[in-house]
Amino acid sequence: MPRIPIEDLCQDVVAKAQRGLHISDEDLCARAEITAPELAAVKAGRGRVAVIRRIARHLKLNPSALENLAAQSWYPECPAFRLGFMMFNTPHEDMTVNSYLVWDAKTKVAAAFDSGADCGPALDFIRSEGLRVKYIFLTHTHEDHVADLPRLAAETGAEVWASELEPVDLPGARTFAEGAYFHLEGLAIKTLLTSGHSPGQTTFYVTGLSWPLAIVGDSLFAGSMGGSATRYDEQLRNNVEKLTRLPRSTVFAPGHGPLTTLAQELRYNPFIAR
Repeated sequence: MPRIPIEDLCQDVVAKAQRGLHISDEDLCARAEITAPELAAVKAGRGRVAVIRRIARHLKLNPSALENLAAQSWYPECPAFRLGFMMFNTPHEDMTVNSYLVWDAKTKVAAAFDSGADCGPALDFIRSEGLRVKYIFLTHTHEDHVADLPRLAAETGAEVWASELEPVDLPGARTFAEGAYFHLEGLAIKTLLTSGHSPGQTTFYVTGLSWPLAIVGDSLFAGSMGGSATRYDEQLRNNVEKLTRLPRSTVFAPGHGPLTTLAQELRYNPFIAR
């Protein structure tokens, strides 16, 4: 897999937590008993450890995890999938976005997850491996994740599925309720509603590969999570109640940034670390 930069830095996590909790800079400084210049230094990526840890406690973040993120001392390690899983990382404006394929190794029946900004690399891979894409699953329908969906759907002829709570602007797209199951020959795919970042943001939990796999979209990133100014509590609650209860060996495949695992996120993600 490509070495993709971690999506959020320490200052991004602080900003997301502040926005979600509706805590102003002035209020945060008062609560953490720090000065405005000390907070500004953290937001510029050069804050002192003691200040970072004080901020973390008042934003309900894990201090040690936030400290590690600030030091940029961690990058997730992931186990290799022998067969049946591929990641694609394509540029969209000033960022990159991930999309994925899983398939049954015996029958080569496949499912795609999001289209990313450009489904060309995925289509090339599908052709080269002789895969037959049966489903296209959408984690959510923000533009960067579905920018090339019409082409992916047209060229594969696959069924397009999304949560019944997520708006989908594609004729013929189908919807599912939370807890729906899909089967892909030897693979099982369960839907988990991990809303907050978007109304129908869905995690797809896949079993039958080398490792349990959770395609989480923007629910969670390596060391962070998707932001929401209005539904922050909902996003955090879903992540804790649904994602952290998966097997610790579960590989998380996020919408941005590198692959990670639940075991690592429980140590290094300031939002959910224990």
